[in-house]
Amino acid sequence: MQTGLYVAISSQMALEKRLNTLADNIANANTVGFRGTEVKFNEMLGDTKPTKVAYVNKGEEFLNTSNGSLTRTGSALDFAVKGDAWFQIETPAGPALTRDGRFTLTDTGELVTIRGYPVLDAGGAPIQLNGNGGDITVGADGALHQNGVAVASLGLYEADFSKGFIRLDNSAVQPAAQVEPVVDRFDVGVMQGFLEESNVNAIQEMSQLIMVTRAFDNITALLRDSEGSLEEAVKTLGGSR
Repeated sequence: MQTGLYVAISSQMALEKRLNTLADNIANANTVGFRGTEVKFNEMLGDTKPTKVAYVNKGEEFLNTSNGSLTRTGSALDFAVKGDAWFQIETPAGPALTRDGRFTLTDTGELVTIRGYPVLDAGGAPIQLNGNGGDITVGADGALHQNGVAVASLGLYEADFSKGFIRLDNSAVQPAAQVEPVVDRFDVGVMQGFLEESNVNAIQEMSQLIMVTRAFDNITALLRDSEGSLEEAVKTLGGSR
């Protein structure tokens, strides 16, 4: 097969991956606490002598770590993370990180997410409050108070997502690397009565989606033309014997 076909196919595989991430980002443009997925592609050189042929690798996904805009809700159980940190929650797939701070209290006083997943403190334990203990307030450090008495603390965590991650619902991500509680960080905190919106720029993502779709279609046409030329060459050479 012609080398050009291999190059075109590698490009098409990379574009397909980018199409999938763009579609997911656009679908979550209005999802609270969602952070978009980006893809980094690198050039790979094929072992073809004497000419070096460049291919596109499959691409590595990474999180867009820019913060989303904050929306004031006024709800005592809506929280937003200030800075580069995450809440930790307990999901059916295990502990995960999220920036979605829409929390509620169960009948037994357990602090849970909108999906019903327990919210964890800095020690990794579910946060338990008194459902009849009065108004809930939170300090910038995540300390929860009821009637002025400290009763629990929202855990804030950080992780290295460059080693890989899995997406879960509730805008949650499960990093492959070990998470660490945030301590002694003045640039990280909690804001009560606010929610963080998705950091996806829907207009920008739509523009990229159109560009990638066109590039994908162009390569498809190139593959079709190359296949036609190859078939014609085979017919011509086959009939010349």
